[in-house]
Amino acid sequence: MTSFEDFRNQSQALLIELDAATIGMMTLVTSKCVSGPEWDAATKRQHDAYERWNAFLNIPG
Repeated sequence: MTSFEDFRNQSQALLIELDAATIGMMTLVTSKCVSGPEWDAATKRQHDAYERWNAFLNIPG
C-alpha cells in the first residue's frame, strides 16, 4: 500500500469516529440532555476524536 493510501485510510477512519462522536453529541442536544454523565462522556468522546484527527493532520514532517 502506498503512503497516500495509508494516509487516506487512516484519515477516513479518524473522520468516521469524529463524525460519529459529533452526531452522538448532537443527538443529546436534540434530546435536551446537555448536562450530566452522559453529556460529559459524549463531549469527551467528541473532543478526543477531534484531537486524534488534528494530531494526525499535524504530524511534524
